[in-house]
Amino acid sequence: MAVFSKSNIERKKLYPSIMYILVISTFLNQSLVSIDVGFFNLFLYRVVLIAAAAFFIFHIVKEKNLPQYWKEVNVKGVLFFLVFWLAYGAVSLLWAKSIIEGIKALFLLGLGISFIFLAVFTFTRMTHLFWFYGIWLFMTVMLLVIGLMNHFTQIQLPTSTLYGAPEYKRSYPTAVFFNQNDFATFLTISFFFYLSLAKNSKQEWFKTAGLLLAILCTVIIYWTESRASLLGVGFGLVAYTYILLPKVLKKIAVIGGTVAFTFGVLVFSGKIVEKFASMLSASDAYLSNEILPSNIARINLLKNTLYYFVESFGFGVGAGNIPFYLKNESIYATNHVVEVHNWLAEIMGNYGIFVLLGYVTMYAYLLFQLYKFYQAQCSWKHKLMLEAGMMGMVGFLVSSISPSSVSNLFFHWVFLGFVISMVSVFTGAKGKLREIPVKEKDSNVA
Repeated sequence: MAVFSKSNIERKKLYPSIMYILVISTFLNQSLVSIDVGFFNLFLYRVVLIAAAAFFIFHIVKEKNLPQYWKEVNVKGVLFFLVFWLAYGAVSLLWAKSIIEGIKALFLLGLGISFIFLAVFTFTRMTHLFWFYGIWLFMTVMLLVIGLMNHFTQIQLPTSTLYGAPEYKRSYPTAVFFNQNDFATFLTISFFFYLSLAKNSKQEWFKTAGLLLAILCTVIIYWTESRASLLGVGFGLVAYTYILLPKVLKKIAVIGGTVAFTFGVLVFSGKIVEKFASMLSASDAYLSNEILPSNIARINLLKNTLYYFVESFGFGVGAGNIPFYLKNESIYATNHVVEVHNWLAEIMGNYGIFVLLGYVTMYAYLLFQLYKFYQAQCSWKHKLMLEAGMMGMVGFLVSSISPSSVSNLFFHWVFLGFVISMVSVFTGAKGKLREIPVKEKDSNVA
C-alpha cells in the first residue's frame, strides 16, 4: 500500500469535488457556454472534463501512483473493453471513407470513456455515489422546470432545434437538449431515480417529492411524443415489479409470463409476421424523393445499416461513418435522415460485431452485478442507488431507439460512469453490505 503524502491526500480529497462540478455541468449541456472552434464545439462540460483529466494526469505523473488507483478498481474488465472499443475505432479509420467524421466520432467516444475512467478512479466510496445520485436528482428538477416552460410558454433555448420553429412545434419540451427525443431519453432514466427515492426514502417529504417528480417525468415524456421512452418507462416498471416480488412469486411470475408469451406468439404469430412483412415490403415501395412515414423511415435506416454491416464483413464501416454512408450511399429511402436512431444499431454499423457484442456483454454484466448486490439484503440507502441504476439501465436500453444518436448524449456516459462506479465500489464492499453505512471516514468502500 502506497503511503500518500499530505499534499497527495489533499489532492485526492479534491478530486470528488471536481468531479461533482463535472457532473453538474453535464446537465447544463451547451446552454451556458458554447464556442465554435471549427472542428467541434467547446462548452462547459467539455472544458471541465478536459481540465479534470489534465489535473488527474498531472497528479499521477507527479506522484507515480497510478498502480495504487488501478489496484482499487474492481471493474478492470469493463475498463479494458472500453479501451479496446476506442482502439478499435482508431484502427477502423484505415477503412473508413470519411476520416473527418471518424475523428469526430472518436473524439466524442474518447470524452465519454475519459469520464468513466475518471469516475471509477474518483468515486471510490459510498458517500461519493450518494452525492452523485443526489446531484442527478437536484439538477433534473431544473430541467423539468425548463421543460414545463417549453410546453406552456412555447419558449425554447437557442440550443434546441425548435428555437425559432413554428409555434405549433415549440410546445415540445426540449430543456437544454438538442431535441425532444434526447430529453425524453434522459427523463426515462431520471424517472427511475425519483421512483427509487419515493420507494426507499424514510422521510415522507422525500417520498412525496420523489413520487410527484416521477409522475412529472412521465407527463413530460408524454408531451415529447417519444413512444420509445414511454416504452422504456413501461419495461422498466415491469422489471421493477419483478425484482420487488418475493422469491415464490418471482417463480410464478416467470412461469406465468412464459406461458402468456408462448400463448400470445401461437395465437398472434400469423398477424405479427404478416404486419412485419407488409411493413418491410412497404419500405421498399418508396422512392428516394418521397416523404416516408416515420416508422417506414426507421425500418429503412435499420435495413441500410444492416446492409453496410454485412458489406463490411461484420467489421463495421468505421467510426462515425454510418451518417456518411446514409447521406451518400443510401440503398433504401430514409427521408434524407442520416442518423440510425438506434443505439445498438449505431454501434454495430460503425464499429462492427466485436464491439457490439462487447457492449451488450458489458451491459448485461453490470445489470447482473447490480441485481446480485441488491439481493444481498443491503440497507435502504444502498437500495436507493441500486434500484435507480438497474431500472435506469432497463429504461435507457429501450428508449435509446428514440434519439438520432446516443454517442453525443453526455448524460449517457455520465449515467454509465455512475453504474460502473457503483459496481466497482459494491464489489469492494462485498460481504459487508449490511454493516456499511453511507458515510464512513476510514474505509475506501464506504
